[in-house]
Amino acid sequence: MTRVLCLSQWLRHTGRVGPVLLCLLAAVPLAAVPLATAPQASAQTPAADERPFGADFPDLDSDATGTWWKPTGNRPPRLLVPRDQVLAFAVYTHDRGVLKLTAQLYPLMPDEPRQVRLELQRDGQWREAAVEPVRELGWSAHFRLADWDNTQSVPYRLRHGERAEFQGLIRRDPVDKDVIVVGSLSCNSSRTPGPRARIVENLKLQDPDLLFFAGDQSYHHTQHTFGWLEFGVQFREVLKDRPVITIPDDHDVGQANIWGENGKRASTPQGPDGGYYYPVKYVNMVQRCQTWHLPDPFDPAPIRRGIGVYYTNLRVGGIDFAILEDRKFKSGPEGKIPKLGPRPDHINDPTYDRQAIDLPGLELMGQRQLTFLEAWSQNWEGAQMKCALSQTAFCGAVHLHGTPDNRLLADLDCNGWPQTGRRQALAAIRQAWAPHVCGDQHLAVVVKHGIQRHGDGPYGFTSPAIVNTIYGRWWHPEDEQPGPNAVPGSPLAWTGDYEDGLGNRITMLAYANPEDRRDEMKRADGYGIVRFHKRDRTITFECWPRFADARQGDSQQFPGWPMTVAMRDNDGREVVGWLPELKVANAESAVVQVVAESSGEVLYTVRSPGSSFRPPVYAPGKYTVRIGRDRPDGQTLKGLEAKPAGDQDAIRVEL
Repeated sequence: MTRVLCLSQWLRHTGRVGPVLLCLLAAVPLAAVPLATAPQASAQTPAADERPFGADFPDLDSDATGTWWKPTGNRPPRLLVPRDQVLAFAVYTHDRGVLKLTAQLYPLMPDEPRQVRLELQRDGQWREAAVEPVRELGWSAHFRLADWDNTQSVPYRLRHGERAEFQGLIRRDPVDKDVIVVGSLSCNSSRTPGPRARIVENLKLQDPDLLFFAGDQSYHHTQHTFGWLEFGVQFREVLKDRPVITIPDDHDVGQANIWGENGKRASTPQGPDGGYYYPVKYVNMVQRCQTWHLPDPFDPAPIRRGIGVYYTNLRVGGIDFAILEDRKFKSGPEGKIPKLGPRPDHINDPTYDRQAIDLPGLELMGQRQLTFLEAWSQNWEGAQMKCALSQTAFCGAVHLHGTPDNRLLADLDCNGWPQTGRRQALAAIRQAWAPHVCGDQHLAVVVKHGIQRHGDGPYGFTSPAIVNTIYGRWWHPEDEQPGPNAVPGSPLAWTGDYEDGLGNRITMLAYANPEDRRDEMKRADGYGIVRFHKRDRTITFECWPRFADARQGDSQQFPGWPMTVAMRDNDGREVVGWLPELKVANAESAVVQVVAESSGEVLYTVRSPGSSFRPPVYAPGKYTVRIGRDRPDGQTLKGLEAKPAGDQDAIRVEL
């Protein structure tokens, strides 16, 4: 009799991890799938490299390296699949006329071909477009096609050998859509293996134009290839047919936390002294599998020890997404600041001086990424709105960590520290009137960041953990009181203005606390949806529980969601005056940059919603305005003065 077993059922029935990951995760009838057999030794069979990451790490990624197809003790090989199913999944993006696609394979036998073929269907016929080698560390193949026409959707298929095949659809760029939909997910707990069926069903219904996975796609630490395949099989039915952003976080590269510190060597996998613990080959393998398919990096120069970078931007449907690496350059706390809690990165002393840990020389984003953000905010080619994406939040919007009785004042793993770096990053994102979307924290929140005062920064949306079994978190103010300016009519008790444990100003707008982490229906795990409304320049944040039924509408969302905000309000500084109305004679819209002449500060660079635009300013004085079609490089107007609304004449501009 044929039976269908999920991974957890297989473990209960057999007491071991199943040998056929594909059928366990995708619910293929187990009895119908024969096991592959190990290859016969021959003179042509190359010797497997038993220790590709060096003698100090002999077991690193051992499920996919060395003689991976042989049993380990009583455990069968975890990644041995039928040979017609070695093509597991694919991820891609396209922008600026370039398609980049990664084909992810299961490990190959020594005598199997090391090539993958990409075929495209045009006029009903499959035609080979490219052939690429398989990279044996990570078992991926990478395709780059120039002169890509993004106005048409094109079916694709990947082929390996004579039998293995995987198909999907390369979608056209949906520039004509008014609402661009983004799915935001992170933290895919390995303690609950098996399918993510309801999330996948909901995502198919919601049909995002872009999927963003913010990190911790794998918690298998030293077995990234196994964990990456597990993730990909769980989500491949939605990955295969749309652009996907995947960025690795700490657990993906095998660390409990990570402060990358420009690539130095960390002394432990916990990493509070800064750097990466596992070998550069391992880190670069993880990054290659997860990020090669992204657009080319803004500045591809590696960091220390040859670790690669991937920060870049991607435009989908007129929304320009900055893709940031908020761990890579960040300073580690150990040895740099006083220890103020049980760990170098945890603070529990309520009397400590917040500024005493915000020391000169500490980095968050790093100057290279700040330079990128400045360039990104000023280039509006193909963009009507912008959004910044990264791993974690620019604040510590959490009070209880791990368990409901573990109150922690401050966690230096979040991007709320160092505070100066946090303010620099938020100010750079604010210049584009962009929201920030991330994951990592295992607690869904929407906050309004404060830089100099409450509410003057951009909105931040942290999506929930996909499966929240590893490290729960709660928003629970100690006095159990709402803050000033609480959200009117909110079903949530503790909204309003607060300071986090690092002294950062935040306005809490919504949070999704776990009700009972022992009950999978009450763990507050799930995913986010962000909708960019181009016509009225608004952004809607949605937050869906893992087992919600999206067919039943918004009533299925966590209390406090959905929430719609104005793009302009991502710059929350108080408006004290207005510059003359700009009327562009020969363009439907224009890019407008406003610079304070007294300081040289760029206040913002944004695309106007139409052919006329009245720029707001936040202090009296004189301003320079630069105007262009896609960049502020056309007309320059100097000496404009801020006045009350209605007291200005209009200025006609031709570009």
